Amino acid sequence: MADGILPGLVKGMATTARSLTRHAHTAEYPDVSPALPSRSRGVIALTEENCTSCMLCARECPDWCIYIDSHKEEVPPTTPGGRARQRNVLDRFAIDFSLCMYCGICIEVCPFDALHWSPEFEYAELDIRDLLHEKDRLGAWMATVPPPVALDPGSAEPAEVAAAAKPARGAGAAAGAAAARPARVRPARGATPTATPAAAAPAAASPAAPPAADTPDVTETKTLPVTPAPSDQTQVLPTTPPATSSEQEGRE
Repeated sequence: MADGILPGLVKGMATTARSLTRHAHTAEYPDVSPALPSRSRGVIALTEENCTSCMLCARECPDWCIYIDSHKEEVPPTTPGGRARQRNVLDRFAIDFSLCMYCGICIEVCPFDALHWSPEFEYAELDIRDLLHEKDRLGAWMATVPPPVALDPGSAEPAEVAAAAKPARGAGAAAGAAAARPARVRPARGATPTATPAAAAPAAASPAAPPAADTPDVTETKTLPVTPAPSDQTQVLPTTPPATSSEQEGRE
């Protein structure tokens, strides 16, 4: 028995000696905050100015944990004689994190980038009812949202950047047509029209071409035979009436 205990004790002491020389990987939380990746799903932050109350996030949420209330306000016209329009004003935007499963569908479907992921996760409460965050608290989480990660060098240009850099429709074609079309000057009434210098310069610069000496003068005319037109009268051939049964018997 002593022979089995001694080797095991030696192996245990060797393992302890190796562990003493290694660095510990224990996370000293909450004294030391963990280094989280930029795309961590901690809490959802809201940019209230971007929200248009389109209700896409609330309809697509599989847990129905998003509550939105809004009303319409009339906006006066920006130009005289214009027509007034209406806009949605956000009254309430709340997310119940006791029901949220952090799928991120609401952030993906938002067409105006009103919702963002924040890596903050320290919002535990003693009462489950306090996990219902209203728009004021959701807006406070925007300060913890990290900047977007840079794109890969070989990635395509975002659609928003490409649309902003694209010239206005018809602006490039109109500018090219205006540059290619020369300015047209209308002469005064009663004035004799004169050739423009641009048109007269090539005629004055080019010397007169000498007459060709080997070209014979064409003075003879040749009369071609006239082919008579086809007549409109058509020849009608006599038709033979069909033979009767008696004539066919006589022929036989």
